Amino acid sequence: MVYGGKPSTGCHLCRKRKIKCDEGRPGCRNCSVYGRPCPGYRPDPVFRNETRKVERLARKDGSSSSGSVSESQSSTSTPTESGVIEIHRGNPTRAHPLAMLHIADSTWEQRALCYFFDQYTVSSQSAEGASHLEYVPSFYSRAIETNDRTLSSTCFRHAVEATSLMTFANISNAPPLMIKARQGYGRALSHLRHALARPATALQDETFAAVVLLSLFEDISGERNGLYSSHTAGFEFLMKVRGEDQLESTIGRDMFNFAFTHTFVEILALGDKPRYEIDWAQSLLDSNDPVERLMLAAFKISSLMLSMQSTSKKPDQTTVESWIASGRVCDFELSQWSLHLPDRWLPLVVYSAQGEPLITYNYISYAVVWHYYRAARVMLQQLLLSLNQSLLTIINKKSTLGASTSTQSSLNEGSIRATIQEMTTDVCRSIPFCLGDVDTLGRSIRSGEGNWTMRAGQGYGMLWPMWYILSCGMPSPAQSTQIRSVLTRVGSTLGIKLALVLAREAEKIRGEGPE
Repeated sequence: MVYGGKPSTGCHLCRKRKIKCDEGRPGCRNCSVYGRPCPGYRPDPVFRNETRKVERLARKDGSSSSGSVSESQSSTSTPTESGVIEIHRGNPTRAHPLAMLHIADSTWEQRALCYFFDQYTVSSQSAEGASHLEYVPSFYSRAIETNDRTLSSTCFRHAVEATSLMTFANISNAPPLMIKARQGYGRALSHLRHALARPATALQDETFAAVVLLSLFEDISGERNGLYSSHTAGFEFLMKVRGEDQLESTIGRDMFNFAFTHTFVEILALGDKPRYEIDWAQSLLDSNDPVERLMLAAFKISSLMLSMQSTSKKPDQTTVESWIASGRVCDFELSQWSLHLPDRWLPLVVYSAQGEPLITYNYISYAVVWHYYRAARVMLQQLLLSLNQSLLTIINKKSTLGASTSTQSSLNEGSIRATIQEMTTDVCRSIPFCLGDVDTLGRSIRSGEGNWTMRAGQGYGMLWPMWYILSCGMPSPAQSTQIRSVLTRVGSTLGIKLALVLAREAEKIRGEGPE
């Protein structure tokens, strides 16, 4: 997708008459000469958040036109290449209101940008006090307003526009927009290769931000190579070459945190090996920050796992015992993570109308972080179980051969399995709140009233913790069904195709689906 230029800022009547407006305030002179009152000017259409307004108008339009209710219920509308809305007959599983109503004076690209910024970017000034891709709208606005055509800015603009279009195409079921999105993705990749080849542009924030957006595009479109991302190597390279300086600014830190999470998901959950050394970052992370404290824990767990993988020969008893000791230290530190959280971060235990215990939070963003914490605990407990089995095998073999053993296993497997079940249960008890089925007090929210509270960015953050807990093999059948329903719902309702891919992969791992 190529940006079509800055929209006209003239008044509505001058644009309708196709004449140049002098943009006088409060009304232009052309309208006065024409003998008509000036109708005023439109606000910036690119960054205006119309999501909630459009949904309300769509529902109002559907309820006020009783003669067309049956028709609208059996139709979906999608944009064609020419921008005209086509009506497709049938019985779709869903029809997103954003695709049903035309917003005057805006293109599909502008509507896609509005939707993407609303769903995936969160300002640090928000009530949660947390940010997510906060820098993307400001970077994009600056690039457009200044007509910046540098390599880093160009690849960033293409990445934003391609990702926005793919996001909007998925939720509005619009194949023509998907084609445009992939074309933009290709242009972004081409410019990114040139930007990375030059030291000056490789270090710029816009270049790193472009990789962030392209990795998000890959996940929204569900086009990873299996479960591995094609952008992980790029993240590792940029984190390395940008060095310590990137953590001195808020924007640099936000991008580093995104890249770190992306990279360590593949190391911890998929068993990948890092291509570049980034241990230097440990000393720069803030242990007082809940998210960065989890990142420090991930460093230590990954170091243990990589140490185990690097051993070429079968480990002896002393080596396994040292690994178990390191794992227990990591587990103790993780168990202390919640003790230093601010009160607003703590989960709330409430009860549904049926008396079922549920877990809610002040904000969904806190729930996402807690999901990563619980997944990390489960991961570490499983590692300890595996190490304990290896230790017992070595001890039993020595006993069989008549050799004396200096120690016995000090791990209580029953306690370890209980911790795994506790973490899994807490995740499942959080699901009704995260999906907007209940409020903070556990009260049921009726469906069909526009009460979906999870943004797409928050749903995206939940995917890997949910997948790991589902695929690890220890949730009960009811819990497995519940977690699979979350992945399916995020994939179909929020248009993040990676969620559907993960649901299928979990079924294969657990032997519940086709190979």
